[in-house]
Amino acid sequence: MDAILLQVLNGLDKGSAYALIALGLTLIFGTLGVVNFAHGAIFMIGAFCAVTLSRILSLSFETIDPTKVDFLGNPATIKTPYVEAWFGPEFGGALIDWAVPLAILFSIPIMIAVGFIMERGLIKHFYKRPHADQILVTFGLAIVLQEVIKYFYGANPISTPAPEVFKGSFDFGAMFGFDPNVIIYPYWRMVYFLFAAVVIGAVFSFLRFTTFGMVVRAGMADRETVGLLGIDIDRRFTIMFGLAAAVAGMAGVMYAPILSPNYHMGMDFLVLSFVVVVVGGMGSLPGAVAAGFLLGVLESFASMNEIKSIIPGIDQIIIYVVAIIILLTRPRGLLGKRGVMEE
Repeated sequence: MDAILLQVLNGLDKGSAYALIALGLTLIFGTLGVVNFAHGAIFMIGAFCAVTLSRILSLSFETIDPTKVDFLGNPATIKTPYVEAWFGPEFGGALIDWAVPLAILFSIPIMIAVGFIMERGLIKHFYKRPHADQILVTFGLAIVLQEVIKYFYGANPISTPAPEVFKGSFDFGAMFGFDPNVIIYPYWRMVYFLFAAVVIGAVFSFLRFTTFGMVVRAGMADRETVGLLGIDIDRRFTIMFGLAAAVAGMAGVMYAPILSPNYHMGMDFLVLSFVVVVVGGMGSLPGAVAAGFLLGVLESFASMNEIKSIIPGIDQIIIYVVAIIILLTRPRGLLGKRGVMEE
């Protein structure tokens, strides 16, 4: 029982990332009909927003401390971050420590701008082109973006720590009556799961309970009729592209302490998240979220040594095996609309 609970917990944070990226992919496909293979790169850019803000807040200047000497006997130099000099050591230190959560505010306008530029500058020209053309052009854009990140940040992963208060782990085992130190789960992974739940709830509430969201959902169902009512549905869909980019960017920001950002992390998550979209159902927002968590948990169980000893390498292919089974038995996906992907 303790092993089962531990694997469920381990699958939640990765499933949260899958669900958030797949949610943005599904929003774009459902509104614009575009298969956006550059969406994983947006997740990567979000992670590097956290890296960038952390570096900005850590910028420091050097002063000489005559009371201390280095190993050569020279007066020692002390590095003092500018934010500590401006706001005091306590508040300035807190800003540096909380760089990752603060990067959410830093990333939102950047990601919305990136989404607008991508949609208006490139993707709008491929609305009426075949999905194969959309995949090729957005995949090429993803490669360009990851090479830009590699040029400016290097090829090595960059450690981006969580705030000090969230370091360490929570003993779930003791809470459920198991032996202490049996089921240990990092605090930040719990934070990430809660963050994902809040963002997913906010997106669904926005689409369901706001006039803007209702128009968007109507446009997803029948774009032509909504346009005939005099509503500029294209403009609203462009805004949704920016919001989808913001969701993926925030997911990347909060995932930075879990997986040190690197230039190829977008591709790593994109392929898996696209499989999540197919399993959940193309264009189905609930399907994307449900499949994200389901496949995250399945991948966690498949990584158990007991399972890998029976089927070696199953942890690397379990998601694709599930996708094949779903496509063979239910081509429209778990919660997809009838007729989608079934022609």
